[in-house]
Amino acid sequence: MNTAILFDIGSTFTKARIVNLDSGQLIDSAEACTTVPEDVSIGVKKALDSLKDWEKARVRLACSSAAGGLRLVAIGLVPSLTAEAARRAALGAGARVLRTYSYDLSPEEVREIEGLQPDIILLAGGTDGGNKERLLGNSKLLADSGLSCPLVLAGNIKARSRAEEILAFGNFRVFPTENVMPELEVLNIEPCRKLIRKVFLERITRAKGLENLPAIDNILMPTPAAVLEGASLLHRGPGGGKQGWGDLMVADIGGATTDIHSLAEGEPKSSGVTPKGLPEPFAKRTVEGDLGLRYNARNIVQTWGGDRFKKLLEDFFPGQVKEGELEGYLQRIEKEPDRVPLSDAEKKIDAALGRAAVGMSSDRHCGMLEQVYTPQGPVLFQYGKDLTGVKKVIGCGGILAKGEDPPLIIGGVAEGTGAQQILRPQDPDFFLDRDYVLFAAGLLAEDYPQAAFRLMENSLIKIERGKS
Repeated sequence: MNTAILFDIGSTFTKARIVNLDSGQLIDSAEACTTVPEDVSIGVKKALDSLKDWEKARVRLACSSAAGGLRLVAIGLVPSLTAEAARRAALGAGARVLRTYSYDLSPEEVREIEGLQPDIILLAGGTDGGNKERLLGNSKLLADSGLSCPLVLAGNIKARSRAEEILAFGNFRVFPTENVMPELEVLNIEPCRKLIRKVFLERITRAKGLENLPAIDNILMPTPAAVLEGASLLHRGPGGGKQGWGDLMVADIGGATTDIHSLAEGEPKSSGVTPKGLPEPFAKRTVEGDLGLRYNARNIVQTWGGDRFKKLLEDFFPGQVKEGELEGYLQRIEKEPDRVPLSDAEKKIDAALGRAAVGMSSDRHCGMLEQVYTPQGPVLFQYGKDLTGVKKVIGCGGILAKGEDPPLIIGGVAEGTGAQQILRPQDPDFFLDRDYVLFAAGLLAEDYPQAAFRLMENSLIKIERGKS
């Protein structure tokens, strides 16, 4: 049998899937704690212990978000232009953007970056032939710092050679690439995105102890990038006469982050709406590092609002969570991030945490309308993507595959926080990645698109609102 073994080495759990490359059938699966503080290979070996005949797999690939994933700091010129372009390039590559900085770096900001200890720094700034001083000045400050990590240089091409010379005096290995914004409000993020992934493969896998793991020939990409690859294949279809699903959104709820992916143009639906801001990518990913279901559980409650969260619990699970049980569970999660809910009350709280995380993440991902009054009358501006026409929403992650109430949780994509101006999907169909295979499909998408597509179609089940 022609098979592949595929791993997602996550921040809390390591998932392994064995797939038939001829039929796209899921043959076997296993999970184990990732064991980041010790050695991630321990988690991989534990997962392998539960699998049969994995040694026969011809293809052995993995993605990873262990230890916080690919942690990146982005530096640009203008916050809404080159800095935003750099951030989008990083997110498209599957990185977790710790902070974005603009204009001239201050000594205090450099010390802050040193404290963040990023895996990669993305340095941009200036259009080609435009401002040089800030890119060169920021290069000098970084070269004089105590930072030592790969640095992707994606700024003004006219200043690039000099910036490389300056950075060479520091402890960086510099990776130059094309400008992320060669002309004003013109994005060119694909070369930068590909280079960030290349740096991840060459250096970050070693830094996180992800090389030479048993049963793995190659760490292909960060986990979020694999999920986006799977979603992109699902949207377009594998070819050979097989149609894709069309416009869709994916909510991927993890222990460290909640990611939202959208595959849609997102242009204004009405001629009376004017788009504002940078062009939006067709395949868009946003990552919310403050809304992870385990590492940020308390922050989810606080950001949603403590009283509002208690009301959310009572609305969905009336009388089923007693006073004090929420705080007790939050304390236990803080001590044990890999903890799974045990009691009925803990399962209900987990579902509410997932609902709130998805709702807030969806609001941040979707575009919004703003009405501005001018002398000629009111004008509607659209910021971001209009996703009201998206009719398919997919949920993935352990909380959805094994949690208390998947429809309640994934419904947060369409309901959000309740803000009316957000352009979120209107009355979509919801699907559950029952076997958690989107990452696996993404790893197979390039070389085995037919098998990857069938794998997703076999795993994605439609769920009805209000029903588990």
